[in-house]
Amino acid sequence: MGLRINTNVASIAAQRSLSQSQRKLEDNLKQLSTGSRFADPTAGAGDFAIAEKLRGQIKGTNAARMNAENAISFVQIAEGGLSEQNNILVRMRELSVQAASDTFGDEERVLLDKEFTQLKDELDRIANTTQFGSHKLLSGESKHFDFQVGAYKGEENVIQYDSNTNTTASGLGISGLSVSDADDARDSLESIDEALGEIASARAGFGAVQSRLESASANAAVQSENLQAAHSRIADTDFAEASAEMFKQQALQQYQVAVLAQANQYPMSVLKLIA
Repeated sequence: MGLRINTNVASIAAQRSLSQSQRKLEDNLKQLSTGSRFADPTAGAGDFAIAEKLRGQIKGTNAARMNAENAISFVQIAEGGLSEQNNILVRMRELSVQAASDTFGDEERVLLDKEFTQLKDELDRIANTTQFGSHKLLSGESKHFDFQVGAYKGEENVIQYDSNTNTTASGLGISGLSVSDADDARDSLESIDEALGEIASARAGFGAVQSRLESASANAAVQSENLQAAHSRIADTDFAEASAEMFKQQALQQYQVAVLAQANQYPMSVLKLIA
């Protein structure tokens, strides 16, 4: 190739290589500083699109898991109220058995009946005040609940529950009970036993849906973990690789700057022809 001074092809080639190395070095520094391969999405447009889709799935799955855990709390609040109502009924039954015996006189039965009545009122209060947000859970209100426990549309992503539990004193059939005399106390035993059975049935229903919700939450947690692992493999920076590439580009830059300096001196050889 002849000698020219207007166009220094060697210098242009060196500048191009230096520019490419500089761009790659900047990409490496962005990856190292952000921890993401896609600090510049143009670095891998296809992988970036896949990673973003996975990120959407992760967020949706985490939200579904939160829904399941909130629904578990919903059930646990109801279960807490039922547990205390069960304790109250057990104590009321104990008082009924005591009052049914003639070892207690009328005056003693009046005292037992005072506690019996207070416990009955408390059972009723618990039923009317046990609620999750604005939803009353034990007062007999009929409501249908859809718990979204999946990240997608479809019935398979929803757990349905119909709530119509009524554990008020009237709902359990114990509102008119008394232990003020022996006959009333004996009659109370049967009604209280039936009420205990209804409480047990309600607890079994809430327990069954809680068990299902716990399984849904655990499944969502596993899905989220695996999705995050897949996203990490695609989107996260491999620091060992990025660091090695950074040092490589830095070394190349030093050599390219030296080569560029030599290329810029190349046209000076023309002077030897006219000296």
